[in-house]
Amino acid sequence: MPKNGLAFHFILFFCKMNKYKELEELINLAYEDRTLLRDTKTLAAIKEIIDELTKGNVRVAEQNNNEWKVNEWVKKAILLYFPTQHTETINAFPFQFNDKIPLQTGLAEREIRVVPGGIVRHGSYIGNNVIVMPSFVNIGAYVDDGTMVDTWVTVGSGAQIGKHVHLSGGVGIGGVLEPVQAAPVIIEDGCFIGSRCIVVEGVRVEREAVLGANVVLTMSTKIIDVTGSEPIEYKGVIPPRSVVIPGSYPKLFPAGTYNVHCALIIGKRKESTDKKTSLNSALRDFNLSV
Repeated sequence: MPKNGLAFHFILFFCKMNKYKELEELINLAYEDRTLLRDTKTLAAIKEIIDELTKGNVRVAEQNNNEWKVNEWVKKAILLYFPTQHTETINAFPFQFNDKIPLQTGLAEREIRVVPGGIVRHGSYIGNNVIVMPSFVNIGAYVDDGTMVDTWVTVGSGAQIGKHVHLSGGVGIGGVLEPVQAAPVIIEDGCFIGSRCIVVEGVRVEREAVLGANVVLTMSTKIIDVTGSEPIEYKGVIPPRSVVIPGSYPKLFPAGTYNVHCALIIGKRKESTDKKTSLNSALRDFNLSV
């Protein structure tokens, strides 16, 4: 790239950062003083952030050097968006909705396939070549390129879904807007989330992990690696390339001992195969159903 071209890109980058800094300041002020929601400059800032979320230019959370950072001010903008909008009738023949947030448009230009019954709200980002079956993607969610959102999936507010992820039928990905500092659910690139899995409360599923059917993950769920001679326990995170199934462990209560739900890491996806093959291989090798 010519030096002058590189300089031009640096100028654009710093202009963009300055713009977002100004928007962040306006949002933070309005979040503390709701009377500012009558100010046209504040209203324009809120609208711009929601539009930028739709374009994928800003995110509720973003990864930097393998660490995830929550952008609290973006969550504040979403929360401020609701009281500034009026409920309107949305016609999508033969369906009709009555809501404050419009549905997304311009899907064909981005090569996004949304099957009838699929709901994608404005303020969420849908990447190129994403397929959305009859399911629901809420405001603030980020669904990256090449991902399959299968039938009856829910992608909650602010949830971050990576590239080439498969969310199988009936998966529930929790959303969170309040408290603003709370981390959203994060499903990293290449993961396979089996049928009827539930992932909530800011749990992070790291790259290329496989969850078998009916795995339930909350921040209090014990995640136990049983592949070695001694169990290793995690909470709130599934390590990369892990293969996970539902499990249980005995817990003593006043009324007696009962089995309590947990998640078991029973192996790793093989490095020797490509992503699609390794998914199928993992399910066969560990006798998982999805």
